[in-house]
Amino acid sequence: MGLDDVVIVGMAETDLGVVTDRGPMELGVQATKLALDDAGLDLRAIDGLITCNSLVHPVMYHAEATAEYLGIEPRHCLSVGTGGGTTFTALRYAAAAIQTGMAHTVVVSMADSMRSFMTRERAMIVQASSGHPLYEQPYGPTVPAYYALIARAHMAEFGTTEEQFAEAMVSSREWSAMNPTAQYRERITVNDVMTSKPIADPLKMLDCSIVSDGGAAIVLTSRERAADLPHAPISILGYGEGHSYEHISQSKNLTTSAALRSGQLAYADAGLTARDIDIAQLYDCFSPALLIQLEDLGFCDKGEGGAFLQSGATRPGGSLPVNTHGGMLSHCHPGNPGAMFGLTEAIAQFRGLAGPRQQQDPQHILLHAQGGIMSSHATVILGRGV
Repeated sequence: MGLDDVVIVGMAETDLGVVTDRGPMELGVQATKLALDDAGLDLRAIDGLITCNSLVHPVMYHAEATAEYLGIEPRHCLSVGTGGGTTFTALRYAAAAIQTGMAHTVVVSMADSMRSFMTRERAMIVQASSGHPLYEQPYGPTVPAYYALIARAHMAEFGTTEEQFAEAMVSSREWSAMNPTAQYRERITVNDVMTSKPIADPLKMLDCSIVSDGGAAIVLTSRERAADLPHAPISILGYGEGHSYEHISQSKNLTTSAALRSGQLAYADAGLTARDIDIAQLYDCFSPALLIQLEDLGFCDKGEGGAFLQSGATRPGGSLPVNTHGGMLSHCHPGNPGAMFGLTEAIAQFRGLAGPRQQQDPQHILLHAQGGIMSSHATVILGRGV
């Protein structure tokens, strides 16, 4: 069985943004059940379950605990932890389980409650603990400071401006303004970003992703089994990973990431190039992260990411629609599950359900996510099922 014989047949999102009446486990379980409903299946159909642990309420065996909550005993359980890149790593593990016969129908479910259940003290511990214990943590930087280093490096090497970074948020709000589920929908200008609260020079508040609660899940099975289900299957055409370091102090190059490698592998797997991509759903945790992904994934030349954003190419009507749901800068970002919503948006675009932000007949959608500080990268290319 090839990779493209594994297809996506169901998806769902929970309520997003501020959800005070359900914690991470409840949101994950809700997303799982809703995704199964969407796929026309019930809990008995699941024989594989892949989850990501919660940063707010971590448990030792997260996938098993989720299965216990659901009242199921799947053949295959796995908790994946590659930070923000977990969504697509988990997607590939799910496909591999089906390819090898470890499971026939797998749910990938992720949720967290960073907005309502994460205390300030816990948030600072999580932020500070991301650094190397010897070479980074003693100096007190948090995650925004690490991305500020990347921004400064790009500015120094290529002349990128703060205003060009600001275009990332402007683009995201153009999309989120058309998405009723987005946490923030008010359109903003470059000046709004430039005058927002300084966070870590040169990054401002509006260069940074939002903080959210929420969950999402997808259902995968074989193409053969999908024939009896209600939705047209969505194919996994290509996949690639890239891992260049864990801690940013060990990076050899702050302006080129392992997205270069993961993208090359995914394109080769799918037999496609960047020119064949109709929509890109990228990991916009901070504006410089989005800009570097655009370059490394081949949508513009190295050093031209700022000009590419400034041209309006990623906005509605542009040459490369990016994060058509609003991304993590505007739609939602509940921590490690953040990339799940680019995935559910891609499925909505293939199904023609995206309303005013719907793109005309997309054939190929590229999704990319990264964990750590531009450390661990995964790229997926999806296509219409045939």
